[in-house]
Amino acid sequence: MAYMSQEGYDNLLAELKRLESVERPKASAAIAEAREKGDLSENSEYDAAREAQAHLEDRINQLKLTISEAKVVDTSRLSADSVQILSKVEMTNLATKAKMTYTIVSESEANLREGKISIQTPIAQGLLNHKVGDEVEVQIPRGIIKLRIDNITVG
Repeated sequence: MAYMSQEGYDNLLAELKRLESVERPKASAAIAEAREKGDLSENSEYDAAREAQAHLEDRINQLKLTISEAKVVDTSRLSADSVQILSKVEMTNLATKAKMTYTIVSESEANLREGKISIQTPIAQGLLNHKVGDEVEVQIPRGIIKLRIDNITVG
């Protein structure tokens, strides 16, 4: 089961709709066009179109599975007492004094440019269930970083 925000769930539904209503017909048309060019045994366009369609169908099936396993979190029931999914965490790297703010989201909603990190990441895992003022040591690929939680908000 994947916990996510309503916005993340709606985005998945929109992507699924676009893939099924726009991209799938395009893929079928590309296969039909390539098929019209003759001998399929040596038709690289046909092979490429079939492969693209297979990738598209995989993505559609993956989205359907994610949507079926999704559990939308009611943010009004979340608390800012400790870090949890959909918490927006302001923290300070104690070694560099750098301030960072991340929102902890599901794997499918993660987007570093928007400051959204997956709950699966080492930083998110290290922050979970900690409170404002806590100092946590987080094992990341480059070593251990020490973070202080400065503020927690929800949503």
